[in-house]
Amino acid sequence: MDWSWLLVYYPQLLHGLWITLALLVLSVFFGMLMAVPIGFAQAAGPRWLAWPAKAFCTFIRGTPLLVQIWFFYYGLGILFPLIPELRTSFLWPVLREGFFYAVVAFSLSYAGYEGEVMRGAFLGVPKGEIEAARAIGMSPFTLVRRIWFPRAVRLVLPTLAGETVGQLKATPLAFTITVMDLMGATNMIRQNTYRTYEPLMLVALFYMIITFIMVLGFNWLERLVPQKR
Repeated sequence: MDWSWLLVYYPQLLHGLWITLALLVLSVFFGMLMAVPIGFAQAAGPRWLAWPAKAFCTFIRGTPLLVQIWFFYYGLGILFPLIPELRTSFLWPVLREGFFYAVVAFSLSYAGYEGEVMRGAFLGVPKGEIEAARAIGMSPFTLVRRIWFPRAVRLVLPTLAGETVGQLKATPLAFTITVMDLMGATNMIRQNTYRTYEPLMLVALFYMIITFIMVLGFNWLERLVPQKR
């Protein structure tokens, strides 16, 4: 095997690693911001909020992620340039890049899956604890903040670890819309050097290392969050 190409293309690989991590962190962050209220709406209502939340999760989980990415990039990405005000605004450098559409698609996808997970977590909190909090006069906001949400987070952590690893494995789809993440950099190296196996082996190693670090981090969080006695 010939690894001499690595001396030439390692900057592109490091840049691709940075883009992959940025995609993962941003999509998980924004996805969880949406997933928590989506899950809570399904678990606690009211019905006029629960039905749209359920419909959103059903749609996201029922359509391929690649279709969602292409919908935003080739759909909205084509409409935005037709708006003159956008082309001259400070938002245009962001809106014209595939990275923006990848973050939007990945965030919505993560929210759709984690919304269902959070619904199960909220429903999994023992009703006796909630009724006891209400019995002592705890306000609804305080009940959610001190009882319902912390207990749901503890229940969801093991599942959340697996879902986040799955999100990492989905990020290579971003290279289909010109995002130069790890997979995009690998594809560029393959085209330039006609080497196939070595770049793929290296990028697989990168993903394995990131996954290992993520799993260790979630294991640490599970030990950090106190168990219910």
